[in-house]
Amino acid sequence: MEIVLPAHQKIYFASDFHLGVPSREASLDRERRIIRWLDIAQNDAHSIFLMGDIFDFWFEYKHAIPKGFIRFQGKLAALRDAGIPVYFFTGNHDMWMFNYFEQEMGIHILRKPLELKINAQKLLIGHGDGLGPGDNLYKFQKKIFDSKICQWLFARIHPNLGMGIAQYWSRQSRIANTKREEEFLGEEHEFLLTYCKEVESGIHHDYYIFGHRHLPLDLKVAESSRYINLGEWVHFNSYATFSNNHVELKKFEC
Repeated sequence: MEIVLPAHQKIYFASDFHLGVPSREASLDRERRIIRWLDIAQNDAHSIFLMGDIFDFWFEYKHAIPKGFIRFQGKLAALRDAGIPVYFFTGNHDMWMFNYFEQEMGIHILRKPLELKINAQKLLIGHGDGLGPGDNLYKFQKKIFDSKICQWLFARIHPNLGMGIAQYWSRQSRIANTKREEEFLGEEHEFLLTYCKEVESGIHHDYYIFGHRHLPLDLKVAESSRYINLGEWVHFNSYATFSNNHVELKKFEC
């Protein structure tokens, strides 16, 4: 994918909103904060990339979607109506997103890391789950949850029961049960940095942008290559922008 970015515009990246947890009140407060950020971004956004785990759980039945998040969906619709492209990566919490956002709002759904060229800069971007060494149990579980058979079986469950199961899963999630932000434990423990270095050894990218880690990071991959992790919005309210051939990691304060 290639974007020619005008000098007066920016590309925005954000990940891991985890809407829906840890409580309805906290999620609604976060949703309103995200909308304030999108209101500001709309002033100079060329495009917006939402990089996965936007919802703590999502499943689209044929005739039903999860209750709530209507303010957020309305804002996305307004962005698209204003002509701003929105790209939505599925994460490990919202991998069961199908065609609702594409049909209703014209939002592009992406399921794998994307090679992105912006002017002269090369980027590799994605949610980040299942990449790098280790976490073999999750990688096995992901293959099961990503299978058509598993999705067909879950769709047979009545939405009242299915959404109840989903809410239980959400209450057990890492972000719902973490009272403090993640900590940096050293580059040798950063599995996505290891992944970036492996990719960089074969194909050069100026930037690697991922979510999933829940910690804002800006780390060196190689002499002219950096790994940016977008963090999350329960503790950090962090995001990144691309402008003037540079990626900058930021925090939303409003």
